[in-house]
Amino acid sequence: MNTEEQIRRVRALVAEELPALVELRHDLHRNPELGYEEFRTSQVVTEGLAASDVAYVDSLAGGTGVLGHLPGGDGNPIALRADMDALPIHEETGLAHASRNEGRMHACGHDGHTTILLGTAKVLARLAQEHPLPRDVTFVFQPAEEGGAGGRRMCEDGALDGTRIGRPVHSIYGLHGHVETPVGMVSARVGPMLAAADELEITIRGRGGHAAMPHSCADPVLCAAALVQALQGLVSRETDPLDASVISITQLDAGDAFNVIPDEVRLGGTVRTLKAETRERLERRIEEVGTAIATAHDCRAEVRFIKGYPVTRNHPECVDRFRERALDCLPAEQVQWLEHPVMGGEDFSFYGERVPACFFFLGLLAEGASSMPGLHNAGFDFNDEAIGPGIEVFCRLALGA
Repeated sequence: MNTEEQIRRVRALVAEELPALVELRHDLHRNPELGYEEFRTSQVVTEGLAASDVAYVDSLAGGTGVLGHLPGGDGNPIALRADMDALPIHEETGLAHASRNEGRMHACGHDGHTTILLGTAKVLARLAQEHPLPRDVTFVFQPAEEGGAGGRRMCEDGALDGTRIGRPVHSIYGLHGHVETPVGMVSARVGPMLAAADELEITIRGRGGHAAMPHSCADPVLCAAALVQALQGLVSRETDPLDASVISITQLDAGDAFNVIPDEVRLGGTVRTLKAETRERLERRIEEVGTAIATAHDCRAEVRFIKGYPVTRNHPECVDRFRERALDCLPAEQVQWLEHPVMGGEDFSFYGERVPACFFFLGLLAEGASSMPGLHNAGFDFNDEAIGPGIEVFCRLALGA
């Protein structure tokens, strides 16, 4: 079967599977589960793999991770990845398939990602019954992307090294729905794709007292206000403007009464960077500035810099291969370069630290629409029209040269 025949066959199989896959996506959306609690989702995945005669191992990464596998020829083995977890958000879409689990919602599109990967496994399994696949394909269904580092635990549990199932993989590809680009458009870039995402906790301890007598206190609230402003200078005045970084203080917890200066203030936030040296410098400088500002206000500061996900970095050869395979099945205008990195974080980064990797965006914006609810928004819903293009690109990555 030549490439054109293969593409037509994949497209026909996707069309046959699509109605059931849309229903599957809606079912996953109705039943969202938080990180490391995806037991029902994991069961849906394993049942789907078993129904297509795809070998699998489950109970990975704390209990809910799944690896599917299809054997193939001598080509370099490949892995394809999807995340399965939802977010602690109360859904406000009003859709017929809205969440039934109060306070939990698929607000980041992982229901769509899981559906696309399971659909890919089904299509490739059907193709394998007709012609041998050119390479081994491993399907990585991981828990807890939303802050739980499920990708790291999947790697530690042998998702890529062949100890669980199949041969060691040579490269890995993953996708994420993108609300700012037209449905079905794909985009990626070489190098940093998403930022390192770290957590910041600062506790300022002063000396509380009567709010009408601040001279007898060491006011941690005033200290916190000065520190929030000073931290912004680490980005605006100490970091090269062309080296993107973000410090966002998103939590401030202080006091219980309007007329009492508290003893303690707690700050929380996030730090995003694209370069290891910038990450290390900001970690050091946040500690120095926090301590110095506290001392200047007769307070003490305890600074915790909690390293989270590393930079999601795309390998040049994988990006080239992704573009070539995407152009096999999509019009040229639907395959774009991503000009700049996005400062969000992704635990797909852990896979890229072990094997060459490419993470790409899949457009979700409906035709004729100028905008849609963003990710992590109570009004968000994955666009079902993106399922087919996502499966086709994944299939071409598995099947192409």
